[in-house]
Amino acid sequence: MDEMLREYLPILVFLAVAIGFGAILLIAAAVIAVRNPDPEKVSAYECGFNAFDDARMKFDVRFFLVAILFIIFDLEIAFLFPWAVAFKDLSMTGFWSMMVFLGVLTAGFAYEWKKGALEWQ
Repeated sequence: MDEMLREYLPILVFLAVAIGFGAILLIAAAVIAVRNPDPEKVSAYECGFNAFDDARMKFDVRFFLVAILFIIFDLEIAFLFPWAVAFKDLSMTGFWSMMVFLGVLTAGFAYEWKKGALEWQ
């Protein structure tokens, strides 16, 4: 039993060091931090709009288009890496499935481009 507990000693040491390091950083941040807030810094931030406006105001569609753009590229990368790694073992069905997927992503990108989501003002 004593030998089995010794095998866990490196894990316990690692946990103690990690918890100690985290506690030291939190205490240091509380002690050293500059407490000089201004009204702009402590104001609420909500999607670039004033937080005290009417909740029923129109929401700019560009925010949604940017979110769609992020999802398009995020999904493309998330599915493209494993596909590329296993490319030599895939059949033609796997190849054409990915081509259809990339076609759908390209159509989404073209839609975003047409709507002007890539034009920053």
